[in-house]
Amino acid sequence: MRSYEAVSTSMSTNLKLELKPEAEAQLAKRARMRGVSLEDYIRDVLEEHAANGEAKLSETATPEEWEAALDDFIHSAAFQNISWEVDDSRESIYREREDAQL
Repeated sequence: MRSYEAVSTSMSTNLKLELKPEAEAQLAKRARMRGVSLEDYIRDVLEEHAANGEAKLSETATPEEWEAALDDFIHSAAFQNISWEVDDSRESIYREREDAQL
């Protein structure tokens, strides 16, 4: 496990974290995807969590997590019960253009 030291001042707090290697690797991967250091990424996630009660998916998710969230939404009961008619016939597509030409 990797350790991070905790030091507190009146303006900021440094923490010591002991992370499992798998967790550190996942966080490091997310940090690289955002183009920031692991320390900066963890700080950003914690600050976002403190500000909003939880970190936003849009700020922390990997592409795989985005795909899983979208897949969950698409297959959710709420989404499945939406019904709307789609008229994609040629007539409906060009109706406005033809009306404008008249």
